[in-house]
This record gives sequence, C-alpha cells and structure tokens, in this order.
Amino acid sequence: MYKSYGSGLKALVCLVGLAISSNALAQVPRSSVDASASAGVPEFRDPKTGQIWTPENVGLVPGPNTPSDRAFDPLAQAVHVDGVVVQRPKITPLGSVPITAGPTVPIVNIDDATLRAVPAQRWQVVLYLNNNSAKTVVPLLRCSFTNNGKLVEETRVLVPAVGSGMRVGLTIYGPKTALFVDRAACKVESP
Repeated sequence: MYKSYGSGLKALVCLVGLAISSNALAQVPRSSVDASASAGVPEFRDPKTGQIWTPENVGLVPGPNTPSDRAFDPLAQAVHVDGVVVQRPKITPLGSVPITAGPTVPIVNIDDATLRAVPAQRWQVVLYLNNNSAKTVVPLLRCSFTNNGKLVEETRVLVPAVGSGMRVGLTIYGPKTALFVDRAACKVESP
C-alpha cells in the first residue's frame, strides 16, 4: 500500500508540473524597449572668448552666482504634455526576419531603439520592428518620454500594416526639444 501511495503522489506531482509548464508556455511575451538619450557630450563655444563649455567644465570658474550665471537644471523640470499624442508614422521596409513566432517568441518585437534630439525641433525615437509571424499585422505601440522618471509625453503609435516576416524601420516623434527628455520607453500593445 505504501508503494502505490508513493507512485500516486509522484503522478500527481507530475500532473501539477505539467499544468504549470503548459500555462507558462502559452504566454507570449510582448516586446518593449527602453532607450536613453545618446547624443555625444554637448558643448558650446563662447563666440566672444572662444572658450568651449561642456558639462564637465561649466561652473568651475569662480565669479558671481547670479540667476543669469546659473545653468538650467533639467531634473527640476516639472512640465508635461497633456493627453496622449497619436501618431501614424511611415515605415521603411528593411529586409526580412525568420518566421519564429510561437510560445516564446512574440509576434512583433521592437529592436535597436535610439533616442535623440533634433536641435530646435523634437525628440525622436528611431526603432526597428520585426514581424515574426506568417501573417500581416497592424501593430499598436505606446511610447513614454520621461525626464528623471517623470512623464513628459505619452504617445500612441498606429503602425501601418507590416507584412509576414518583414523588418521595418520607423521614427516616433516626442515633445519639442524645449522640454528635456532623458529616456523613452516603447512597448508593443498589440498584437
């Protein structure tokens, strides 16, 4: 009797393990990406003195501490764009990817995103989108542009149809560069 109770317990443990693992395999991960601003070290040449100022040497010169001498503190910015901005970007086909969508590979995934500022214009995220499935899909993305963890702008991106096994590139525009952004997080909401 002890022997059959032990084998019954083993069978029960196997069934529970199988149920848990089949649920884990059925979940398809969604793709997301987090990009930091990647401009080089900003510098400014003073037209009168010829001095080149960078974040490493600003403020090291002794002198008066007047409001006009103090630099803008981007971490103190408390401005954000109200609502959710909706965009319909153009896509550029770049090539193909293997059709591998399944339990562990998402239907659509984001790849190689970079955040940069176009001076006197807007922040932008350039990213690549891979359709890993055998069907044409119409992806929906959401991007959050933040400054020191605080939301500056939320963007909903309606991507045009992406063909089976295609890799495409697109640009998502953020807030104007008058607002400081240090990070953009984009994720696939659908499919």
